Amino acid sequence: MVTTRRMMPNWCDRLVLTLITVLVSASAALADDVRKLSAAIEEKVDAAVQGQIQQQQLVGVAVGVIQNGKVVLTKAYGFEDRDANVPLTTDSLIRWASVSKTLTAVVAAQLMEEKKLDLSADVRSLVPEFPDKGELITVRDLLCHQSGIVHYSNGPVVETKATYTAEHPFEDVITALDKFKESPLVCKPREKYSYSTHAYILLSAVTQRAEQKKFADQVRSRISERLKLTTLQPDYQWQPIPHRAVGYVLKFGKIQRSTDTDVSWKLGGGGFISSINDMAQYAEGLLGNQILSSSAKQVFWEPQTTSDGKVTEMGLGFSVDGTGPQFRVSHNGAQEKSRTRLVMYPNRRNAIVVMSNCEYADPGKISTAIYQALSAE
Repeated sequence: MVTTRRMMPNWCDRLVLTLITVLVSASAALADDVRKLSAAIEEKVDAAVQGQIQQQQLVGVAVGVIQNGKVVLTKAYGFEDRDANVPLTTDSLIRWASVSKTLTAVVAAQLMEEKKLDLSADVRSLVPEFPDKGELITVRDLLCHQSGIVHYSNGPVVETKATYTAEHPFEDVITALDKFKESPLVCKPREKYSYSTHAYILLSAVTQRAEQKKFADQVRSRISERLKLTTLQPDYQWQPIPHRAVGYVLKFGKIQRSTDTDVSWKLGGGGFISSINDMAQYAEGLLGNQILSSSAKQVFWEPQTTSDGKVTEMGLGFSVDGTGPQFRVSHNGAQEKSRTRLVMYPNRRNAIVVMSNCEYADPGKISTAIYQALSAE
C-alpha cells in the first residue's frame, strides 16, 4: 500500500505533463495557422498587388496584412535599388513619411495617461521657445491639426536666422523649431482643420519637454522596445543604414532616381524609416493594447470638432471615419522617396500597411485591391 501511494503521484504527474505538452503544441499550431493566410488567398493578394505595380509602374512595394489582430502576411515586390538590381525584401527600409505622425501621437497618448501631459495645456508652457502668436494653442490643437500653424505651402514659412555649432543641429527637435517658428498663423486655432507637419514638429518638442527625454528615445522606449521593432529609427542621412531603399520619381514619363532629402528636422512629422515587418507589427500593436490603451483610443480615435461645432474626420493623430464594423482609423504618408498607408478597422481587428519607394505611388489603391482580394476568403 505504501508503495502504491508513492507511485501514484508520479504516474499522475507524467499524465498531466503529457496532456499539457499536447495542449501547448496544439495551441502553437493553431497560433501558426492564425498568423498565415491560406495559399489561395495569398495568391489573390499577390495578383492584386502585382496588378497595381503594373498599372502604376512602381519600382518597389511592400505590404502587410493583419487579421484577427495578428500579422498574417508581409511581402515585398520589385527593387530596393533598381539600378544595382537589388530586390526589395521585407527587411528593406522605406520612409514612413507622415505615418510618423502617429508615432508622435502615441507618445503623447501615453504621457497623457501617465498624467505627464495635459492635452488642454498651452504649448508654450512646455516650449517657451515657440513665440507667442497672440492666440492660445493647446496640445490638442496640434494633435488634431487645428493649431493654425503653417504647413509647407498654405502660407509664408519664415525660418529663424541662426548660426549653429552642432554638426546636425536639427536633430534636436527644439532647435528644429527654427525652421518655421517665426511664421504667422494661417488661421485662428480651432477655427478649422488645417493639416500641418510643422505642428507635429512642435508636438515632438512638447512631448520631449513633458518627459525630459529626447523625442527619438521616447519613440524607441515607448514603441519600438514594447513591440520588439528592430528597424524603426530616424532616417538620418548622415548615418549608414543598411538596406535603405532608393527612392524614385516619375518625370516626363520616365522613372528616375529621387533625391536623398534630409528629413531630420521634421522627425515627429515625417522622419522615421523601417521595414514593412516593423510597420505591420506596429499596426498589430495598435489593434492590441500594448502601446495604446482602450481608454486612450477612446480619446485619440474620436472625431474632433472645430470651434463652430463642425465635426472633422480627424481624431488626435489619426484620421477617423465610419461607424460599427466600418469604423476606420488611418494615416497616409507622402514625401521624397516614399508613399505609405496605414489603414485599420479596429472593430474587425484587421489592418493593411503599404509602403512604396516611389513618390508617384497611390498606396490607397493598393490597400483597396488587397481588401478586395481578402474579401474572397
